[in-house]
Amino acid sequence: MKVHGLSELKQLQKQLLAQRQARASQEAARLAAERERLARKNLFANAVGPVKPLRSSGHKHLRPQPALPLPLQRERDEQAVMQEALSDEFDAETLLHTDEHLSFRRPGMGVDVVRRLRAGTWSIQRQIDLHGLRREDAREALGQFIREAHKAGLRCVRVVHGKGLGSPGRMPVLKGRVHSWLIQKNEVMAFVQARPVDGGAGALVVLLRPGRPRV
Repeated sequence: MKVHGLSELKQLQKQLLAQRQARASQEAARLAAERERLARKNLFANAVGPVKPLRSSGHKHLRPQPALPLPLQRERDEQAVMQEALSDEFDAETLLHTDEHLSFRRPGMGVDVVRRLRAGTWSIQRQIDLHGLRREDAREALGQFIREAHKAGLRCVRVVHGKGLGSPGRMPVLKGRVHSWLIQKNEVMAFVQARPVDGGAGALVVLLRPGRPRV
């Protein structure tokens, strides 16, 4: 590069000096960034000091087996059964209607429901016979029967409890228990003493709440 005059030489010197200063600043910034990177990288090592790797113990670390899925539906069903436990101490006498024949209906239900039930408007779809069962067995069987009938979408069922003529003192013990148990079941809307052709005083015709039949 040919320089003409002293002024041009001084201008060239200034440009070269500025370039050297710029390169020096860039290098200084690069070195500072590298030092910061290394400092961050070695932050943990600098904090804990020198360490030695542990010797292998030869043991294998097995992954824990995943927990088995909980039978939630079964637990809910069992809990529902416990909540629906039928009591023998429940007094059903004041809730029964004893006109010409014994009957029961939930509060708010008209007399026509009992009349239609007694007349056979709803056909009997299923029945259970509690003859010969002990009190505990009869209570459990009746509770399960009503629960399953309601789940199946049935509306009218028959419960045969017998007339109690074979009981000690010829007193119908199971008959009174069945009345009490049925009243405690939320699925039961009403019941009446069966017609003679359907069992008479030894059976009840029960109307259930509308349920959702299983698919």
